[in-house]
Amino acid sequence: MCALHVIFDNPVIPPNTGNAIRMCAGTGASLHLVEPLGFDLSEKHLRRAGLDYHDLAHVIVHPDIEACFASLHDARIFAFTTQATTHYHDVSYRDGDALLFGTEPTGLPHEHAHHPRVEQRVRVPMLPGRRSMNLSNTAAVACYEAWRQLGFPGGV
Repeated sequence: MCALHVIFDNPVIPPNTGNAIRMCAGTGASLHLVEPLGFDLSEKHLRRAGLDYHDLAHVIVHPDIEACFASLHDARIFAFTTQATTHYHDVSYRDGDALLFGTEPTGLPHEHAHHPRVEQRVRVPMLPGRRSMNLSNTAAVACYEAWRQLGFPGGV
């Protein structure tokens, strides 16, 4: 089974988190949600996007980023930000790594991207002049690359 961690820092769009729940259920990654959340976890849009995968995913809600990082003990944390110059696929991922993503409207706060626990800041490449990718799409691209590098443990 995959021991990757996906962290959404203050997510506000329910379908993005629902999609991430489904992606984590499919990969075996754990999804960490850092409060405040911009929605109630029982919200219908979240349930619709996650379909029946909620029971198959490991979702943990943390009161703040410090509590989230503390729960990850020795995990390497990679902060995804459009401000980074290193591409996500240039990282050699290891079992237990954590992929950190910011909120949909504003991205990852500077202090979280530069937190002492962050191993490296990385980005998903895109064409110039584009603000950013959709949160759940970015998380899926990154998580599947990390899982691929690990040899898709538990996958069929």
